[in-house]
Amino acid sequence: MKNTINVARSSMPDFEEYCNEIKGLWDSRFLTNMGEKHLQLETDLKAYLGTPNITLFTNGHLALENIITALDLHGEIITSPFTFASTTHAIVRCGCTPVFCDINYDDYTIDVSRIESLITEKTSAIIPIHVYGNLCDTDGIKKIADKYDLKIIYDAAHTFGVRKNDISSANFGDASMFSFHATKVFHTIEGGAVTYSNPTLKDKLNDLKNFGIHGPENVPAIGGNAKMNEFAAAMGICNLRHIDVEIEKRSRVYSCYTELLSGISGIKLCSPQPDVKPNYAYFPVVFDEYKYSRDKVFDILAENNIIARKYFYPLTNSFECYTGRPGFNDDETPIAKFTAEHVLCLPMYADLSLEDVERICTLIIR
Repeated sequence: MKNTINVARSSMPDFEEYCNEIKGLWDSRFLTNMGEKHLQLETDLKAYLGTPNITLFTNGHLALENIITALDLHGEIITSPFTFASTTHAIVRCGCTPVFCDINYDDYTIDVSRIESLITEKTSAIIPIHVYGNLCDTDGIKKIADKYDLKIIYDAAHTFGVRKNDISSANFGDASMFSFHATKVFHTIEGGAVTYSNPTLKDKLNDLKNFGIHGPENVPAIGGNAKMNEFAAAMGICNLRHIDVEIEKRSRVYSCYTELLSGISGIKLCSPQPDVKPNYAYFPVVFDEYKYSRDKVFDILAENNIIARKYFYPLTNSFECYTGRPGFNDDETPIAKFTAEHVLCLPMYADLSLEDVERICTLIIR
């Protein structure tokens, strides 16, 4: 729709820059199967994220499913329902049982004080979610995981480029999953990656994403197909060149929202996390006893061609597809349920004009 402000807008390099990056593909005709662009992007991302090991995938969901499989997880996995469908679906599709822990009201990440009470003899791992660019209590989660010998996989889809005490979000836990979907701070059109501490996982992950093929006549493992293609990798190479500028642009949008919406009764904003360098991925607002309900604000904005998002709503532990399954009950995670029913993510992207931010805030306040 003309003049519509969407909740997200993909950042892209100049057309000529991307064309120049993919030009050689017309000569080589090597379009997939972990070619030159794929290998270059892996190298560039390892340097930018400061991580020793990374494996690229066709999307973040398959990245998560494959790292769950590579770590041979089983039984129960403690996680949060305040997340995108992918996190919970990946656990279930890998034959494991999600055990839902409530979240903190301050930053919407998993409530570490509740994790230990959920651990049983069937627990094999914790999959916490970094939310809206906010990092989980990584130190607290590590202490619990070490005590009970549990694996940790972070759903880091929202935290590309985020650092805590100068440690990249790619380097917490046993592994971290990133989404490079077109709406993310950094994207490859579609894509994803896993970063991990144990280098021996690389061969396992490559088997899983490439049919277990080691050569034309050698298939010693069982795997599927989850390879990132060369065009997606080329987009990532281009976007990575500009990522710091993109994050800086986002910071100006974020600051403008914060200035205009801070201190208003009934409107709750995220507070900056100490010692964290953010990426300004999202701008969530919780309407808690505001003069308008969250849904009314959503409607007002929509009437003015401004598309916000009830993100994350509904909770994954209330999805229709899980009706009747034990443990899928949003009443057991009351803070997550309250937040899901009151949160609205406002439009947030690098090229959003400050004039449009002011118009959005005026409509909310008015």
